Amino acid sequence: MSRTKIVVLQLKEIIYTAIFAALGILLVVFLVIIFTSGKGKSEDQVSEADTPAKYKAGVYTSVFTLGDNLLNMEVVVDPNHINSIRLVNLDESVTTMYPLIEPSLASIASQLCEEEVDIDAVKLSEDSKYTQMLLLETVKATIEKAKTEE
Repeated sequence: MSRTKIVVLQLKEIIYTAIFAALGILLVVFLVIIFTSGKGKSEDQVSEADTPAKYKAGVYTSVFTLGDNLLNMEVVVDPNHINSIRLVNLDESVTTMYPLIEPSLASIASQLCEEEVDIDAVKLSEDSKYTQMLLLETVKATIEKAKTEE
């Protein structure tokens, strides 16, 4: 036969246990609130928020002439970053006549978007120097539209 155990709890012990459990729950909730609030920003987030915006965010376009063809360039910017540069509605005949235009633009876009090089410090390749100069001047003109007045 098993013996029955009788546990005697005093009211004082139950009250102390309830108070400590409630304090533990409040502490956990308080810590969750502190670490998930906006005050827990990292230094990168704080520095980005404090720096003034270089551009007005949006999509900006420019038209330029290549031979007898009019081409549309589109530049997408955030307040502090160039997101993408592309040629819109590029006809197949233009890419056939000017085969260096797409690789040249890809080189400029990678330097400006991914490496975040200043537009005046973009390196031009010797193979397509003049094509890249034309594209870079168009990018500069397009970015001028996006710059904020300081």
